[in-house]
Order: sequence, then C-alpha cells, then structure tokens
Amino acid sequence: MKEIKLINDTINTSDIEKLIKWLKTNPKLTKGDLTVEFEKKWSQWLGRKYSIFVNSGSSANLAMIYALMLSNRLTNKKIIVPSVSWTTTVTPLIHLGLEPILCECDKDTLGIDVDHLKKLIEEHKPSALMLVHILAFPCKMNEILQLCQENNVILLEDSCESIGSEYNNIKTGNFGLMSTFSFYYGHHISTIEGGMVSTDDKEIYNLLLSIRSHGWDRDFDKEHQTKIRDEHNVNDFRALYTFYYPGFNLRSTDLQAFIGLHQIEKIDNLSKIRNKNFKLYNSLIKNNFWKIKDDENCFYSNFAYPVITPNINELFKELELNKIECRPLVCGSIGLQPFWKKLYGEISFDFADKVHNYGLYLPNHAGITEDEIIFISNIINKYTS
Repeated sequence: MKEIKLINDTINTSDIEKLIKWLKTNPKLTKGDLTVEFEKKWSQWLGRKYSIFVNSGSSANLAMIYALMLSNRLTNKKIIVPSVSWTTTVTPLIHLGLEPILCECDKDTLGIDVDHLKKLIEEHKPSALMLVHILAFPCKMNEILQLCQENNVILLEDSCESIGSEYNNIKTGNFGLMSTFSFYYGHHISTIEGGMVSTDDKEIYNLLLSIRSHGWDRDFDKEHQTKIRDEHNVNDFRALYTFYYPGFNLRSTDLQAFIGLHQIEKIDNLSKIRNKNFKLYNSLIKNNFWKIKDDENCFYSNFAYPVITPNINELFKELELNKIECRPLVCGSIGLQPFWKKLYGEISFDFADKVHNYGLYLPNHAGITEDEIIFISNIINKYTS
C-alpha cells in the first residue's frame, strides 16, 4: 500500500540541478545580493513595499514583534493572539515580556472569533492583535479591520500557512502593519528553512534590517545609514562594529535565496492546485459535527484540509492503518498546552477546545491525486456522517 504523505517537497530535481550548477561557480553563500533580489521579488509578488528574509517563519514572528516594540508604538504590553495558532505565534510575546491574551476560535474560519475579539478589546484596551490565517483560511478581515481601526489596535498577520490565499481579491499578508511567512520544507514553497517579514512602513523596515543582523547599519540605504551615523557621531571605521539596537542574528543565506527565487515562480500554480484539492475535499466530505465554510469572497491556497470529529481516535487509527499521514489541527488550543498552563493556568474556550480535542488535518499538496482525495474522503465519512 502506497503511503499518502502529508506534505510534498516543492524543491524538485530541476531545482537541485540549477542549484548545483550555481554552486559550481563558487558564489558567496552567506547573505548577499541574492537575498536582496529575493526580497524584492517577494515584495512584488505579494504587493508590499518591503520584505526582509530571515532564517524561519518563527524568527519572522520574533523579528516582527521586536521591531514593533522598538518602534515605540505600543501603548501597553497587551497583545491579543488566537487560541488556535502555533507556538511560535505566541512565544515571542512571552520571550519579550509582553502579555498575550487568548481569543476564542471562529467556527467559520478557524481564525479569530470577532465577537470575542470585541469583548477583549473593550476589556483590555490592547496595543495590538496578532492573527493567524489557519491552514490558509483567511480571517474575517472586514470586521477585524474595522475593530482595529476604531480602537487604535495595531494589526499583525501571521501568514505562514496562507501563502497565496486571498480575501476579497487581496492576498493575505497585506492587511496588517507587518506580516510573516514561512518557507519551511513542506509549506507552500520551500527554501529548506526560511521566512519573511513584509511591511509598507519604512521605519519598521529599517528596524527589521538592523535587528536581523546584530543591530548594525550595514543593510541600510545610504541616506538612512548616513543619518544614523551622524546622529551618533560614528565614523566609517567605528561603524563596522557599531550596534544601534540590541539585535539578533536571524539571517538566512544566499543559497536559500537562490532556491527561493525559483520557488516564487511556482506559487500561483501551486495555489491553484491546493484550491482545487480543497474544493474536491469539501464536496466529498460529509460532517454533521463541523465543516469548514467555503466563502465565495475568499480564494483558499489551502495548506491542509481540516476535520473535527468526536471520533478522532478511531479515525486516526484507520488513517494510520491505510498509511495516510495526518496531524492534530495545528497545536489545538494554546490555552490547553503545557507551557501555557505552567505560566498562566489553563484557559478553556468552547470551540477552541473542540479543535484541540477532536481536530486533525489531512494532506493537501501538488503531489496528491484526485483518487487519493476520494479514498481519504471515503474513510473520513465513515466517522463523520
């Protein structure tokens, strides 16, 4: 019996051959000109002014939060985060001494529940909202944007799972002050490891450039570089090892940027395939307990197909028996994770707890066939109908 893998590597033999040919020219492998080229092409594809390539999507989230702090735009330490998300969506807030506030999961999108968000904003007056488009299902952005604008809440997007998805013909990653993306193996595109932060704000962009590389000024344009050196009375020699911010080393490499430049060319086609697969899953799977809604105003570059059923243990055993890879539905509810309970105590939500206890997701990628989706769906329906 052939195994149906959860993911499919988007780096193929042709990509490897191009990489080998390039490596034989003995190029610079650390961060250099190709990184800059990759950042520019990514910005053009996404539709934002600036992008910063880092070593992972998790590092992208860390850099995004830290840059926001250094920009002095936070009015307090309170940041609303989705209860259903990923650990490194939330943990940068903890690492940096901020106060994450969990929001209930939306039954339609798996994202932020708008009604609960409204209550949290009224109660806590947070500085920012960090949302996630879970499995590439866009959040209810019209309502969320309105709430953020009315209450001066800074919007941040974790779009690591949603490359290519659209809400009202706008790509996810274009709604917040900053947005992050992941190019991990098995995600929509891959640079093996890698991530990106994108923004339209030049001040934020310069902060990101600096904190990515220790806090120095080497990546600034000449105008900004001269300005900051004059401000601190730094000459060209001292500038080599002068640090303006307490930064990190979150850099990726030109080797990964080389791969990324070829991956960008594939995104639109891969997104269409993922959307087609999602439509097929959604037409076949019958679930009386819960089923994701297909919003006609959205385009889903679906990362994986979600299933929530009280029969999850029996379903998992049969999927395993038939060599079908699956995973829990992201990390379930953050409020039920051991690290959160140890720090803050257990937090329970009605729907997020159902996601945590009964949720899983199924393979969706360019390598899966129609027959395989039909086969998987028939198994699912035994436990959901």
